[in-house]
Amino acid sequence: MLNAIWLGLVLIAVVYAAFAGTMPAVTKAGFESAETAVNYVIKLTGFMIFMLGVMRVASDGGLLAAIARLLAPILRRLFPDVPPDHPAMGAMVMNMASNMLGLGNAATPFGLKAMAELNRLNPHPGVATDAMVLFLVINATAIHIMPPTGTMAVRAAAGSASPAAIWVPTLIATMCAMTVGVLTVYLLRGRTRYAAQPLPATEAAAAAAVAPDPSLPDAQLPTAVVAVSPVRNALAAAIGLALLAAVVWEIAKPWPGVPWAARTRLDVAKEIADQWLIALLIAGLLLVGLRGGVRIYDAMVAGAREGLDVVVRIVPYLVVILVAVGMFRASGALDLIIGAVDPITSAIGFPAAALPMALLRPLSGSGAFAVMAEILEAHGPDSFVGMLASTLQGSTETTFYVLTLYFGSVGVREIRHTLAACLIGDLAGFAGATLACHLFFS
Repeated sequence: MLNAIWLGLVLIAVVYAAFAGTMPAVTKAGFESAETAVNYVIKLTGFMIFMLGVMRVASDGGLLAAIARLLAPILRRLFPDVPPDHPAMGAMVMNMASNMLGLGNAATPFGLKAMAELNRLNPHPGVATDAMVLFLVINATAIHIMPPTGTMAVRAAAGSASPAAIWVPTLIATMCAMTVGVLTVYLLRGRTRYAAQPLPATEAAAAAAVAPDPSLPDAQLPTAVVAVSPVRNALAAAIGLALLAAVVWEIAKPWPGVPWAARTRLDVAKEIADQWLIALLIAGLLLVGLRGGVRIYDAMVAGAREGLDVVVRIVPYLVVILVAVGMFRASGALDLIIGAVDPITSAIGFPAAALPMALLRPLSGSGAFAVMAEILEAHGPDSFVGMLASTLQGSTETTFYVLTLYFGSVGVREIRHTLAACLIGDLAGFAGATLACHLFFS
């Protein structure tokens, strides 16, 4: 589908430009968009590498294990059909903890391991079990408690005065997506249309022939607590308390020329989010590493190498999509479409200029990332459309990629109500992103 979308953008742009007299603009946009894409990559590389290094420090310091232990009791209730001591449970816990921290590279191997182990409990090979469906929906609509590093890096590269302003709206959007997605699973689970029915013998045999990859990690539920030195613990606590005191003072101190009564909680929250949140996050994650006895510099370098790999992977997507969208916009075809649907979308508070982002997000994460960069370039990173596009990027995962990767790894062909629940969760995430952006940025 992504192939058809990309080809359609380019061909429609050229054909429309031929009749509209905008061919010179289309040609110019092709060259300029490619140059813009490379410039974006150069600007976002440093911040993305640095933040992934900081996340590696916190993960090595025990943050991943702590969140995994916190999630374990919840998942035992969500997945009653999976024995608590089954390897699938440990893999699912580690996968979801990694997703919550934004550690996508770490989440995928654990997710594949979880699917392989869940498939061992599957009475109907090739047919998704209730546990598989719920696990996939949670993955496709995962809550991210960490800031969207890549999105913030693009916003900073585009000249945003507050790259981190979309962190809280993104968190709200992911919470909406996951809540509605999980509820939809339970609402559809008992319907006859989505009942688990065995596949024909030949298809079931083909599905059963898909063996789990023996190289997948052995994901066990973390039980060991990180050994904490009293000195490191006291030092981390003292620094943390000092930062907390600074935040309290920032909230309580009077603003020059602004009466105390005129200040609102939303004003204070916006100020903290705009100017303090990222610095406090970096300090907090490093303190986790300090407390856990991590060799912080070495861990930073190891995480930075992973960040560089991520940047290299997104370069082709960014260039290819940005050129296609730039040509489409320069031809005038996009303005024609936006003008037609804007009265409808604006009536519900969703600007039509952000529609390409919403349409592409479930199909391609990298493609949507590139479209977001193009929207920021065209409308400005701190415009309402720019804020909404940035929030949409982090509101859900790439639904079709998640379903194809995980179900394909175990040969599942009948996915039952998984796609319906994921897409409804995506819509809820988009709605949550729109409402949150109106609350924070209107």
